[in-house]
Amino acid sequence: MIMKKTNLKFLSIVTAINVLVATGFSIAGLIHPSVLLPANSVISNSTLIFAMYAAARTIPIAAIVIWVILKRTQQELVVLGILVGLMQFFDGFIGIYQADFGKSIGPFVLSILQVVALIMVSKKENTLKNSD
Repeated sequence: MIMKKTNLKFLSIVTAINVLVATGFSIAGLIHPSVLLPANSVISNSTLIFAMYAAARTIPIAAIVIWVILKRTQQELVVLGILVGLMQFFDGFIGIYQADFGKSIGPFVLSILQVVALIMVSKKENTLKNSD
């Protein structure tokens, strides 16, 4: 039982970090869009609108993840963990497209951590089911 709580806590921490990073970048895009764009990019009204769309998605997801973590509901956290892990994974390809190693490696590392946390919770859950 202690291991299950530890695995769930690890999943909670990784998922929270994941959404807070994504939300932080979307808010940074609203405040100072140039930090998210490739060097020598022109900032336009379209850039701000795109940042608004990003924030409109990441802020509610972060709020729901935090709420689910506080509720301590494993099934919902697993589903949201999969969602945010996939979001970071695809964000890594945006970094590749921009030819920016830093914008690739961070999301890929977060998505790998998310998968590890999900596997830990899944393995423990399967172990508990098989012991019944």
